[in-house]
This record gives sequence, C-alpha cells and structure tokens, in this order.
Amino acid sequence: MLITVDDVRDVVAGRRDAVLIDARAPERYRGETEPLDPKAGHIPGAVNRPWQEGLGEDGRWLPPELQRARFRDVLADGSEVIAYCGSGVTACANLFALALAGKPDARLYAGSWSDWCSYPEHPVATGP
Repeated sequence: MLITVDDVRDVVAGRRDAVLIDARAPERYRGETEPLDPKAGHIPGAVNRPWQEGLGEDGRWLPPELQRARFRDVLADGSEVIAYCGSGVTACANLFALALAGKPDARLYAGSWSDWCSYPEHPVATGP
C-alpha cells in the first residue's frame, strides 16, 4: 500500500502515529552527501536502516530472526511503518525485509526523498 506526501506531512506534524524508515546510505541520510537531489538530509523523525543491511555477505536475504533484530526498535510499539528511500526503489527492499521480520503491512512512500525535498516548505533534518 502506498503513502502520499500528505500522509508523511501528518507523520512529521505528529497528527499520525507512524515510524519512517529511510533505506538510503547513512551518509545520504545524515545529509553529508546528496548525489541526486537539490537538498541533503532526511525527513524529520525518520530512522536509517540501509537496505543493504538486510542482505548477508553472500548477497542473500538474512533470515527472519535477523531481520526482526534489524527492525526490533521500530517494531516494538506496533506503530504503522512507512518505508522510503531516494525515489521509491530501494525502500521496497526494506519492505520485503520487514515482511520477513513479521511486518507485512508496512507501507511505501513512493515519492520518497526526491518528492519530500521538492517542497520548499518541508523541513529537512541532518545528522544522525
């Protein structure tokens, strides 16, 4: 299921209880570099879970128990989970990992960072 920019605005404003998970590389999340978009950083309140961390050294998906460990803190309170990335592609890897972890109803913000940062009025967070 998809989430719109209006839904994410509600999360950031505290009108909707959800956890935002950013699938991008840590340096992009922290705002240290941004190779594609005009602004660097992340959506305020988001946590960083790079999608590649869901894979083992052999390139295969980690088993469900390790996926649960990756997402333990964001799944603890049962909140809605929304995944995003730069443009909606690699967030899908986190959605699959979340399904393996037992959260098959996590949702995708398909517009992701490219959409969020295109609105001048949207706040941008940097750092960890």
